[in-house]
This record gives sequence, C-alpha cells and structure tokens, in this order.
Amino acid sequence: MRVLIFGATSAIAAEVAKIHAERGDQLYLVGRNAEKLAEVASRLGEKVTTKVADLGDLDANATLVEECIAALGGVDAALIAHGDLGDQLASERTFKDAEAILRVNFTSVISLLIPLANHMEATRQGRIGVITSVAGDRGRPRNYTYGAAKGALNVYLQGLRTRLYAAGVSVTTLKLGPVDSPMTHDHGKHLLFGKPVPVARSIVAAMDAGTAEAYVPFFWRAIMPIVKNTPERVFQRLPFLSGR
Repeated sequence: MRVLIFGATSAIAAEVAKIHAERGDQLYLVGRNAEKLAEVASRLGEKVTTKVADLGDLDANATLVEECIAALGGVDAALIAHGDLGDQLASERTFKDAEAILRVNFTSVISLLIPLANHMEATRQGRIGVITSVAGDRGRPRNYTYGAAKGALNVYLQGLRTRLYAAGVSVTTLKLGPVDSPMTHDHGKHLLFGKPVPVARSIVAAMDAGTAEAYVPFFWRAIMPIVKNTPERVFQRLPFLSGR
C-alpha cells in the first residue's frame, strides 16, 4: 500500500508511519523540520521517502500533493496529521494570532484535501484520514479559536465524505482527545490523556475500516455528548468545563 502522511514528525504521525512500515507499506512523509523528519525516517526501513515542506504555504500545497502522489506512483491512503494548539489568549487580542491558528488547523488542511480528494475521486479508490479534535465539538474558553478551526474542519469532512462515497473513497474524521505528546508538554496531565502508540493504532484501525468518525481514545465517544448537550447556562457555571 502507498501511504502519504502530512505532518509526519508529530509523535502520533510517527507512530502511524511505524505501523505502516511494519506492514511493508511504501511511505511518503512530509514535514516542516528536516532534522526531525530524517530521524523519523531512520527508524522505518528502506521503503520511505521524505519531503520537507511548510504546509502553511497554502498556494504551494496543490503542487506539493501532486508531487507526492507522482513520487509514490499513486496513493492508497493519506493522513493529514499536522496542527497546532496556538495561544488562545493571544488569539483574543489580535486577529493576526487568531488567523494563524485558523490557517494551520483549517485552511491549510483544506488546501491539501482539495487536490487529494480530486485525485482519489478520479481514480475511484483511496482512504483519507484527518486528525481533528474533540475541541471542535463545543467551544470552551480555554481553546475556542482552535476548537472553531477543528469544528469547521469536521463539517467540511462531513460534506467531503458524502461527496466521495460514490467514488468508493473513504474519509475518516479522527476526533482526538488530548494526547501526552510534545504538543501538550506544558499541560497538566490527567487520566483522560491518551498515549501516542495506542492512539496511532486506533487511527490506523479506523482508516482501515473506513470509519466515518472515530473518537480517539474510544471513551471520548461517551464523554462528548454530555459536553455538547449540557445547557449553556449550566455549562457556564461548571469551572471544569468553562474555566481557562
């Protein structure tokens, strides 16, 4: 299988790549940091190609996707794994900071999805997986700019999934809870934090099965309906939900 991973240097994406490498799949990894990308690739064997790219360069992403697919000789599965929590307080002070969060977590993902979807629709095969977040299910003061980007992405993926259904292409929305990784190094950890290795296994399993929406770890599927459906007047009075 030919597998394309964007944001391949994240702890989760690196573990996903390892699973595919152990299966003998052909990998094409894209990341921003050349040193980290080389480090990930060094652990995966010979059937891996890498490319350094800034996924925030929106105008270049269509060409990037085309080059990656050409180098692989086609694509069977693509995972979009990049993202950034950003600084919520900064995003409340200036539009520049808010737009940076929206760009990396929403618009840059769309700039990759459009050429990926068009290719897979034309070839009538393939799997697309996109890492979003449980933060997109309800706005909370601590991360609502990031959550808004992920929520918009969830809606986009719903429409894309239905569009590509007729072509036999699956689109999996991967709604991750917090994960104990470098991205959350300054966050206080608790029992609901996932670990990169089991999270990666769940991601691969969901994409293999063509699951529409997967909460990862699985227990968030039970938690988030409560968070989403709590009346706002109650929500605002519960510090563990509405606090910073």
